[in-house]
Amino acid sequence: MDTLERRLAKLARAGDTRAFAEIVELYKDKIFHLAYRMLSNRHEAEDIVQDTFLRVYRNLERYDENQKFSTWIYRIGTNLCIDRLRKRKPSYSLDAEMTDQDGVDGYAMIPSDDRTPETYLLVSETQRMIHEAIETLPAKYKSVMILRYLQDMSLQEISDVMDMPVTTIKTRVHRGREFLRKKLEKKI
Repeated sequence: MDTLERRLAKLARAGDTRAFAEIVELYKDKIFHLAYRMLSNRHEAEDIVQDTFLRVYRNLERYDENQKFSTWIYRIGTNLCIDRLRKRKPSYSLDAEMTDQDGVDGYAMIPSDDRTPETYLLVSETQRMIHEAIETLPAKYKSVMILRYLQDMSLQEISDVMDMPVTTIKTRVHRGREFLRKKLEKKI
């Protein structure tokens, strides 16, 4: 897969707009999901997707073909999200998008064959608590936790995306988990 992306990047760098459009098609949903999970806001996530591809387009000549393309584009998207989180002032919006049309936000769906209204309520409440706890994480832990547990990236992949040593990533994952555990223990 990554050789296709490298080839597309090389073609796009040479001015092939169809190749760049194919890169956008390959990554737009992935970057949106990453940004939405980090920012919890559809409009901000859409802005991050646009900003990511704008930055990718402007910096194609700086892409190192010895590096995985996915790592490079995730790094750009993650850094834009972190910048956005740092600039945010605490705000509480009555129309913030916390759930989908069914009232489920999808972060920690617990699979079950025998869902009753009570189990839906429990799962929904658990998801809300986890979502709220993730929202309170400092940006440096939030981004690592989202990449690790919601994007299913390995510690090495996160290290590449964040441009940090794996040991730092391990520490942040550990501290992020501890932070979430303490936060959730208070609520239960």
